Amino acid sequence: MTDKKEYLIYKLSDNIKNCIKIDAELFRKLDVKRGLRNEDGTGVLVGLTNIGNVVGYERKDSGELKPIDGKLYFRGYEISDLVHAVLKEQRFGFEEIAYLLLSGRLPDAEELEQFRRLLVDNMPLMSKTMLNIVELEGSDIMNILARSVLELYTYDDNPDDISRDNLMRQSIELISKFPTIIAYAYNMLRHKALGRSLHIRHPKEGFSLAENFLYMLLGTHYTPLDARTLDLLLILQAEHGGGNNSTFTVRVTSSTCTDTYSSIAAGIGSLKGPKHGGANIRVHHMIEHLKQNIRHWDDEEEISHYLHRIVKKEAYDCTGLIYGIGHAVYTLSDPRAVLLKEMARKLAEEKGRMEEFEFMERIERLAVEAVYDIKGTAKKLCANVDFYSGFVYDLIGLPIEIYTPLFAMARIVGWCAHRNEELCFTGRRIIRPAYRCVADLREYTPVDKR
Repeated sequence: MTDKKEYLIYKLSDNIKNCIKIDAELFRKLDVKRGLRNEDGTGVLVGLTNIGNVVGYERKDSGELKPIDGKLYFRGYEISDLVHAVLKEQRFGFEEIAYLLLSGRLPDAEELEQFRRLLVDNMPLMSKTMLNIVELEGSDIMNILARSVLELYTYDDNPDDISRDNLMRQSIELISKFPTIIAYAYNMLRHKALGRSLHIRHPKEGFSLAENFLYMLLGTHYTPLDARTLDLLLILQAEHGGGNNSTFTVRVTSSTCTDTYSSIAAGIGSLKGPKHGGANIRVHHMIEHLKQNIRHWDDEEEISHYLHRIVKKEAYDCTGLIYGIGHAVYTLSDPRAVLLKEMARKLAEEKGRMEEFEFMERIERLAVEAVYDIKGTAKKLCANVDFYSGFVYDLIGLPIEIYTPLFAMARIVGWCAHRNEELCFTGRRIIRPAYRCVADLREYTPVDKR
């Protein structure tokens, strides 16, 4: 019976290959935007937002795109201004950014302190949720996170209420609980897979969200610079406009007026993909490969030669891709990568790993040259935020299993802000795009005559 089932599955699967063929030329002929992207690589405008803006080019009067240094805006504020203010004062800023993205304005000192306390107050999990995380099987923390979010629905007295007040309450609770769920899920995974001691540490009053996460995950095994660097990463990844895949997923599902937990779980599923939130893991694996296969890290000729081989599909995974290089919008620079690189340098100095940092700097520069040399692309390329994020996580001492969950821990702020906007603006409509069917018409044949 099992063999018959397997054969049927194989047969159905084999049939797919005959019905999935779509001539790429048809997309141009019928003016269909593959991946919701125009021919010049720009995104198709599908909505309006007051939350975030991603700028990587200017459009000339002729219609041509002019590459510029990348800019990222949160509620009209440039990200570099927000980050440099936090770094200058040597304080934690993620909570301030969360307040800004959720409310549309920067808090004063009293409001910020109250908001920080509110987040910490909401970080503990119900005992049922905690026990369920302990009992959940599986090695992927993103899946555990999604399942835990859906479970929170059952403990919410008003889970389906989409009034503005209730949406804000749910947003704050989810932002607060993501660090706790992720930390507990990893400690449980570490316990089951490696047989290590299980530590369930409760969040501390007076700690920032970044500090509490590191404490729940690592205990006291982190430095003040580790915490401030993680805080910076959370800021940089908190929001990236309405057009990134996971945020768009949240907005699409929200437009149906579904509950917050279902919508956020859908966003988690989107972010998990290796072409989105999982990209930093790809960069990490590639860098580790380069460390092993390039003997002299200071030899630019050797580095360049190997990167050329990668682009020519002769080395590494033979995809022709150098992960962490290039972005759909940014051209000359990714402001997030620029800011993260500043902190990566400081952290590498503290950890005595400047040789690795300088190696990555060389890869960053020479990788762009290799792509230009081999592919001759007209589009300007730069390192994106994923290029340094994995390295920074490693410097802090964070395990690779939580790289993508950390992205979710930051992006939950942007997701909630966009969901609230989608559900509360005047004249909202369900998001329903169209697909053009190109299948041939066929006559029905009765079963006994097939």
